[in-house]
Amino acid sequence: MQKQDILKQLDQLNEQQLRRLLAEHLTSRKLGLVWEADLIARDQAVNANIVLPKLIAESSCLPENSQHASQSLIIEGDNYDALRLLRTTHRGKIRVIYIDPPYNTGNKDWVYNDRFVSSTDKYRHSQWLEFLYRRLVLARDLLTPDGVIMVSINDENRSKLELLMDEVFPNRRLGSLVWRTRDSTSAKSANFSDVHEHILIYAGEGFSFTGRDKTQKKYKNPDNDPRGPWNGDPLTLAFDRFNRKNLYYPIHNPKTDTWYPCDENSVWRYASEKNLKDGATVRTETIEEFIKQDKILFPQDEVVKTWISMDELLADIDAGNIPVTPKRKRPLLSRDTPDLDFWLNKKVGFGRPLFKKHWKDLQSHTNPLSSWISRLTEEQDDEDVVSIRSPQAGEGSELIQELFGAKVFQYPKPVTLIKELIHQASKPNDIILDFFAGSGTTAHAVLALNNEDGGNRQFIICSSTEATAKEPDKNLCRDVCAERVRSVINGKNTQKALGGSFAYLQLDLLQSADALFELTPEHATLMLRLREAQAAGVETNEEVIVIASNDTLAVLVCPVVSKPAIKQLLAYPCERVAVYSDRPDTVEAAFIKAGRVANCYNLADSLIRTQKQVSGK
Repeated sequence: MQKQDILKQLDQLNEQQLRRLLAEHLTSRKLGLVWEADLIARDQAVNANIVLPKLIAESSCLPENSQHASQSLIIEGDNYDALRLLRTTHRGKIRVIYIDPPYNTGNKDWVYNDRFVSSTDKYRHSQWLEFLYRRLVLARDLLTPDGVIMVSINDENRSKLELLMDEVFPNRRLGSLVWRTRDSTSAKSANFSDVHEHILIYAGEGFSFTGRDKTQKKYKNPDNDPRGPWNGDPLTLAFDRFNRKNLYYPIHNPKTDTWYPCDENSVWRYASEKNLKDGATVRTETIEEFIKQDKILFPQDEVVKTWISMDELLADIDAGNIPVTPKRKRPLLSRDTPDLDFWLNKKVGFGRPLFKKHWKDLQSHTNPLSSWISRLTEEQDDEDVVSIRSPQAGEGSELIQELFGAKVFQYPKPVTLIKELIHQASKPNDIILDFFAGSGTTAHAVLALNNEDGGNRQFIICSSTEATAKEPDKNLCRDVCAERVRSVINGKNTQKALGGSFAYLQLDLLQSADALFELTPEHATLMLRLREAQAAGVETNEEVIVIASNDTLAVLVCPVVSKPAIKQLLAYPCERVAVYSDRPDTVEAAFIKAGRVANCYNLADSLIRTQKQVSGK
């Protein structure tokens, strides 16, 4: 932006806006990610208008019951508007967010301000960052305190996105997953093949992946230890004697009077009482205490040798006839070993002590999730971690081809991969959100996982129409995304019927000044149902609509106040009621006259005020 353009923009700002810009400039951090952004436009965009949902019954797939409602949603429209709506209805209720946003490749893979962003746009990177920033800030407010957001990204833009995520989700970075996207090589230049992508993970306190239950395969009890099954673990740490001087010492087996030298490059894990300074404390028991507890496994039937003279010891050191490490066969004694004469006239064991780790003492009986997503064809040698398995790269495209008879969507993610991600990140009753839904892979994965484990996860996915001047009737969300989800719910071709439901929503954008006049009872009722019950469905023509109810409280909507409607309200069998209507004073007066108390709200005004207050935070 040129200097004259900046000055011209400043002339148009009021005092409050100028103060806002100045405060932002003076308090902004100098270390981190910087991009071109209009802060005033960013603030104004949040409250630019009122976002209201509209149910499209013919595009929905609703259950056949008295409610005809579903908590799973497919939202057609700009995902920025969808997130503004959801921040009113689902704030703090989403536990898992997975998104596969545009990768900013410059190949017209995303739209900003109603136009494709090309590789020649000199502000392309700033526009991409601002585009994502506005959406991530809204998405952040949807997460539960222990919620997680996982974002797919290519290698080229990983660093920029990671800094952006640090900005939006400070102190929540958990790590990242790496997976191979193509089976073939993809040489760019310098004999470098770029065939991997990343999934960045940011989570709140208390989040953890499911992992996998450990097995007791390695834990046995051959000595009938009353403490139960155990396994012999290494006693060493990956530090040398210079970094951990206090952990470099000989271990003594008092039962056999045998001594064991320490590896100079991998010292003992636990401290010795002899090396502790007066008054010093340790976080765990000393090696001597563990020996008394029979927690140290000393070798059986090992070679034991005693050197009488230094010449004899040095000769064996030169000949390699000394204790060595098990795998790399590094000598544990050398001519440079400190206090070498300590080893004279002692029984020296050639084996290595182990730690007797009991199953019951494990801090966790769950194997953690590995950061490496392995291929289905890869062998998994490490039993102590869980690897998500990824199918061949073309699985997603092959599935689209099977369902639609053509590749109506390019580069969809594999269902198997996303299902495994959701399995690791979610609980059986969680809500999973994807606001870059594309062809609907995330919803498909949620349904498939529920079908496998009997879970009741709900999905919310947002997808645009991708209509253009050349293709004004194109509707990716309705004709691909929703149709795909409907196909796997009911079963199509070789796809098993997974069951489930969804409500299909479009978004109506009303100017604040016109909202009170243009908001319909259908808008208001659907908005309330989403806010109070996180569900959407076909509303009946009844004069009183029950939004949510339990033994003590009911939330009711009365679109048009009439004598029959008031009679129904007064007859509703609940101790406390909250009534939304077009004439709250009339309803309240009727309850007072009947000797009852009700919280009465103006249907339109309360919804508009709530959305603006939430969005303005």
